[in-house]
Amino acid sequence: MSEGLIALADAEATEALGARLAEVIAPGDVVTLSGPLGSGKTTLARGLLAALGLEGEAPSPSFPIVIAYDPPDVRLPVWHVDLYRIDDPEYLAELGLDDARTDTALLIEWPERGEAWDDALALTFENSSDGGRSLTWIAGPSWARRWPPQP
Repeated sequence: MSEGLIALADAEATEALGARLAEVIAPGDVVTLSGPLGSGKTTLARGLLAALGLEGEAPSPSFPIVIAYDPPDVRLPVWHVDLYRIDDPEYLAELGLDDARTDTALLIEWPERGEAWDDALALTFENSSDGGRSLTWIAGPSWARRWPPQP
């Protein structure tokens, strides 16, 4: 495991980091996105999805809980998941996240409401007093050669 901190000046910097993540993400990967409402979780996901080829702005999965993106709309299959409204572990099992990992990358907002993904790239956002954001990351073993992104 490795960890670090990245300062993000604004939403554009957060989207740009999502685009850099798109360069290294692969089917089977899990990226967890934690932090308070409005801290950049969906913004990073939108940057990643746009860099993977999605046209238009990706909606937040708050209400549908899971939004699946598949080729040819994106370069590789991605599920954007928001567990904020999940409070029943049985419903979480019905989502089929573990099964989806066989050929899909998972972006999971509010992962603390679900299970632990030990090999995930865990990204935690915090709002900064200067209007930017700070991002703390912990990279599981499968991310060792891919994260953090090189400038």
